[in-house]
Amino acid sequence: MKQMIVHCEPKLTQMALLEEGKLVEFAAERSQNHSLVGSFYKGRVVNVLPGMQAAFVDIGHKKNAFLYVDDVLHPNLEKQPKEKPPIETLLRVGQEIVVQVMKEPLGSKGPRVTTHYSLPGRWVVLMPNADYVAVSKKVSKEHERSRLKMLGEEIRREGEGVIMRTVSEEEHPDAIAGDLALLREQWGAIRERAETCSAPALLHRDLSIVQRFIRDVFDPQHDLLQIDSAKEAKEAEMFLEEIAHGSHRPVNVYQGQEHIFKAFGIQEQIERDFSRKVMLESGGSIVWDQTEALTVVDVNTGKYTGGESLEDTVTRINLQAAKEIARLIRLRDAGGIIIVDFIDMEQEKHRQEVVDMLEAGMSKDRTKSHVVGWTRLGLLELTRKKVRDDTAMLQAKTCDHCDGTGRVSLLGIH
Repeated sequence: MKQMIVHCEPKLTQMALLEEGKLVEFAAERSQNHSLVGSFYKGRVVNVLPGMQAAFVDIGHKKNAFLYVDDVLHPNLEKQPKEKPPIETLLRVGQEIVVQVMKEPLGSKGPRVTTHYSLPGRWVVLMPNADYVAVSKKVSKEHERSRLKMLGEEIRREGEGVIMRTVSEEEHPDAIAGDLALLREQWGAIRERAETCSAPALLHRDLSIVQRFIRDVFDPQHDLLQIDSAKEAKEAEMFLEEIAHGSHRPVNVYQGQEHIFKAFGIQEQIERDFSRKVMLESGGSIVWDQTEALTVVDVNTGKYTGGESLEDTVTRINLQAAKEIARLIRLRDAGGIIIVDFIDMEQEKHRQEVVDMLEAGMSKDRTKSHVVGWTRLGLLELTRKKVRDDTAMLQAKTCDHCDGTGRVSLLGIH
């Protein structure tokens, strides 16, 4: 059973997801800075760059959106020629085009957009132009994968693409077909608006942070939802009624005097898990450093000295660290390149055990990730899809005095 705890302020909503009392996901959204990912825009091409095989599209925001050639070509890659056509043969300056945001603006970069449209529902994801059926890799039973594949072929229309989500496992066909029908209506409304408005214009905005988490990770029949705002709780109740048709646990309105995050032990976990140095139960520690390009994680023995041998001691710490790092990557929503400096191990079987532990922890993550392996310098390299700003960055701002360098200057006149 999971617990979803939501704190609401006039201009900020924060959501914490607990599994067995432990914080595994945390997200925040400011009302004036609604997430762009998943939203559809009618944009205008303002620049085509043959040398980059890309274009910039004005979607009405401060920074133009980036559109790469792969995201212009047909989403069914098997139908594509080996040689990509020049971007200037696909797009021209002044052309109006419907795009969907796939990455938030990050740092100095504008949002990244695509024409490979996808609309996620409760059970399925509709891809209007993809023309294939896929089943979530997390559906492990072969007979269930076959059932969902056949069902997807039955309910999709010609030219449509459908992804059967993990939660569709063992679900009744009528519920899945109904979900797809609603998504078709949504896509129809987007197309209709695109035909009647001029660029740049917002065509469709994805759900709020609370609704997204209800749709993507919440089990309406078993999980608990606590919100400290009666207004937001009512909206969540209506959304649950829409997707679960009455078969859900009621939303609880928290009315305690203490802050909801303190009452559920979340504040203490946030302060611990978003620190630069995170202590392990054994006494070892994880040191977390972030740059715009990559995340570096260092594992230290700390006070832990137990074990029959040095190799045994090091392996135990590394295994515990691997499990914790997988949780922290998901919690902090870290993305891009991630390098982990585990304590050196001599035996190959121990290094593989650490990789297996990390992959097992990452398998619970909804965001796509890949453990690349050990580098020649003994560092473990992995990648994770970067869609939004890291959650950790929402908890602090860059220091006005040191500009984020984290050093006390000894220079100057005394």
